[in-house]
Amino acid sequence: MTTFYNYAIRQAERLKAMGRTRTGEIYAITAKRFIEFCRNPEVTFSEIDTPFIDAYEAYLINRGVCRNTSSFYLRALRRIYNMAVADGFASQRQPFSHVYTGVDRTPKRAVTQGDISSIYRVHLPPGSPVDYARDMFMLSFCLRGMSFVDMAYLRKRDLRNGYITYCRRKTGQQLIIRWEDIMQKILRKYPPNRTQYLLPIIQYEDGTERQQYLSRLLYVNRKLKKLARIVGLPPSLSMYVARHSWASIAHQRDVPLAVICQAMGHESEQTTQIYLSQILSNRIDEANYNILQDL
Repeated sequence: MTTFYNYAIRQAERLKAMGRTRTGEIYAITAKRFIEFCRNPEVTFSEIDTPFIDAYEAYLINRGVCRNTSSFYLRALRRIYNMAVADGFASQRQPFSHVYTGVDRTPKRAVTQGDISSIYRVHLPPGSPVDYARDMFMLSFCLRGMSFVDMAYLRKRDLRNGYITYCRRKTGQQLIIRWEDIMQKILRKYPPNRTQYLLPIIQYEDGTERQQYLSRLLYVNRKLKKLARIVGLPPSLSMYVARHSWASIAHQRDVPLAVICQAMGHESEQTTQIYLSQILSNRIDEANYNILQDL
């Protein structure tokens, strides 16, 4: 009889072989987390029923996992279960009918134009880890909020005739960005990469490129927390903040929504609106505050 864990890991490896590395990693992590709860690597699909999944959700919550993260694990687990149903290894008993698999809206993180200037201008020891993190943050912002994974995989040949041309790894959409002086000034701080890649993120072409990117992302985000303390910003400062802040500042400068959508490589304006929802909320709160002052 096929066990849940063996089936899930096989699917994870299949997805990785198809080039869907991130999804494969999610399946593998989901399977391992579920087996930690089960304490039995031989659990079968016939044992996975509604009370079992309800207990798993409670387990995640009791361990301090936030609701969105719990929902993330449960959605991935549900996908694996449904695949097993389609493959004939499980019967459809709807075991996820009582657990939360939605996505709660969370406050979007963005900093102001003044904050960006403070980050850029604050004196840091040249070559220090925080200085490096600041440079990666600023490059992301200057490159229209380019995601860290796209920055990591930028190749030297992508920079030609004063423009960066690349395809977003998330959507495959091609984007073209003018290479500005500030970008070149930051890049000049670092010796030329020994690999085909433009930025000092992936340093070796030995099959560990993805691990290098993920490790560097964690490293940069940790150092950005220290940078936040130095410049007096909330500790939530991260590479994601650079991307969201570019969209927010562009919107505040009356750049049309369609232009921001295209600039960031979003597949639809609805995605861009999600990025900007917090700005609109803040404007409403400010208007309400001004109204109340006249009471």
